[in-house]
Amino acid sequence: MTRKLLLGMALAISACSPQVAVAERTVPAAQSAPAIHPESGLEVVPLTVEAQGGTHQFRVEMARTPEQQQMGLMFRKAMGADEGMLFPYAQPRRLSFWMKNTVLPLDIIFIDPDGKVVNVAANAVPYSEEPLSSAGPASAVLELNAGRAAQLGIGPGTAIRW
Repeated sequence: MTRKLLLGMALAISACSPQVAVAERTVPAAQSAPAIHPESGLEVVPLTVEAQGGTHQFRVEMARTPEQQQMGLMFRKAMGADEGMLFPYAQPRRLSFWMKNTVLPLDIIFIDPDGKVVNVAANAVPYSEEPLSSAGPASAVLELNAGRAAQLGIGPGTAIRW
C-alpha cells in the first residue's frame, strides 16, 4: 500500500511540473500580437538608426501595400518625435515622393538594400507636388518629422535596421 501511495504521489508531482513550466513560457496573446497604430491601423515596428557613433530607436508604421504607400502620412496632423513611417519595396529602384496632401513637414530618407542611407530630402514642404527623389537605387523610404535627420546626424551611409 505504501508503495502505491508513493508511486501515485510521484506521478501527481511529475504531472504538475511541466504545466507550470509551460505556463511560465507562454506569452499572453495580447503581448505576441503586433502593435497597431491607432490612427492609421498599420503595424508598428521598432527601427534603429546608427548615426554619429550612437544609436537611436524609433517606432515606425509599416506602409507595405501600394494602397498604404499611396496614403502614407497624408492628412496626419501630428507625429511623435520618435515615430515615423517606413515604406519597404521588394526591388531596389530610384524612388520619388511628394508631399501632396501631407500636412506635416518631413525628412524623407532613402535607404539602399544594405540598410544604408542613400540621401535625405530634408524639410520637405507640406502640400508640395515637387518630386523628391533618391540619389540612387533605394529599397525603402523612412519619413520622420522635419529636422530629425539633421538633429541625429542621419545622412548618406547611416545604418538603419528594422
